[in-house]
Amino acid sequence: MTREEKINMINSIKSELDSNSNIYLTDCSGLNADSTSKLRRACFKSNIKMSVVKNTLLEKAMDEVEKDFGDLKSVLKGNTALMYSEVGNAPAKVIKNFRKKSEKPILKGAFIEESIYLGDDMLDSLVEIKSKEELIGEIVTLLQSPAKNLISALKSSGSKISGVLKTLSEKNDDN
Repeated sequence: MTREEKINMINSIKSELDSNSNIYLTDCSGLNADSTSKLRRACFKSNIKMSVVKNTLLEKAMDEVEKDFGDLKSVLKGNTALMYSEVGNAPAKVIKNFRKKSEKPILKGAFIEESIYLGDDMLDSLVEIKSKEELIGEIVTLLQSPAKNLISALKSSGSKISGVLKTLSEKNDDN
């Protein structure tokens, strides 16, 4: 690889790192061509971009980006595949599902919304992270609940109040 090609590759990786807030580093070594193809298809279906990179180029790109990757650089050994996603837990779900049939990919680390996760043992925690849409849905449900209860209470007590008022007005008519 020429110096110019390396610079272009670093700039390309920098661009991806800058524009994504959910970045996974995985080890896909040992997967045969068929398995790798299936993993790429699973990523594509889940709107995840996957690319295999050289660790030295990735480290240089990480140094040039304004994000703090902290100890994530320490996992840059062996083969590294990057996964980028708009949804924080999507790559973790793909990895977990794919590993039902294979031992790989192994999670090396992840950078999720400025939080760093190191090691394959963090995979289950990453699967449990809720997406922005899921959190908004839960908040809307929580906010709707008291309003629904209030409306329900007003409706039920409204008929009681009208019954009481009707009875009182009938008593006043009798007098």
